[in-house]
Amino acid sequence: MPGTGSGQVRRPLVTGEPDWVPPGVDTQRANVARVYDYLLGGSHNFLADQDLGRAIAAVEPKARAIARANRAFVGRAVRFLMAAGIRQFLDIGSGIPTQGNVHEVAQQADPGARVTYVDIDPVAIAHSRAILAGNENTAIIDADLRDPEKILAHPAAQGLIDFGQPAGLLIVAILHFISDAEDPWRLVATLRDALAPGSYLVLCHATNESKPTVAQAAEKVYNTSVATQVHMRSRAEILRFFDGFDLVDPGLVYIPEWHPDSPADVPSDPSQFWGLVGVGAKP
Repeated sequence: MPGTGSGQVRRPLVTGEPDWVPPGVDTQRANVARVYDYLLGGSHNFLADQDLGRAIAAVEPKARAIARANRAFVGRAVRFLMAAGIRQFLDIGSGIPTQGNVHEVAQQADPGARVTYVDIDPVAIAHSRAILAGNENTAIIDADLRDPEKILAHPAAQGLIDFGQPAGLLIVAILHFISDAEDPWRLVATLRDALAPGSYLVLCHATNESKPTVAQAAEKVYNTSVATQVHMRSRAEILRFFDGFDLVDPGLVYIPEWHPDSPADVPSDPSQFWGLVGVGAKP
């Protein structure tokens, strides 16, 4: 996913980099958004990101499948919200654009659907701006989930989202990069309180319950290579993010179990996709 790095960048340490690399990006250090891009089969990543992606895949061979499943969940959730009448979306930690972006899914159903993306990775921001150029119903904000007040007050968000009307809030595969000490539950509650009744929260969070040993190994691999540490959580901890929301069926489940396009898309052991997802409605 989506997810982003620390936001602290340095000048490139090598020459001969692609011309799409924004100034100041440190290509020698793996970055959350670019590792996810690599796992999805994208091309906007560097050797450090690829090395970490391969190391993660060595610990969890289904890493690429999990990334693809997460991306597919986003599409299903957006279609669900569109069917529920939602026409404006705030996607925080949107990552590097790839196939099936929120605005593409939403605007396929209604060209007037409005989407505000939020990220802090300069590569993600640069490519989002390029893809969104000329699309007046979209915007990308350079901001951090750790500062929800800045996101809510940003002119781009205020210009596209009517917070007096129901909206879709997507926080997909990013909360596990925020530590308990930073109180991610408060961050989500701040955003929730700004939403009108009838709004929805779409969430995906890595869990350590299904494969605790593998999860611990993956955390160790990740945290030795990326400035932004990963913090997997229990089902009970993840469920707390939905305080103030009513979970829609089927509740908080493993990624493939949420409104699958076909029963055949659900493996015999869904817990092998070790992310819990859910959609909650604000009453």
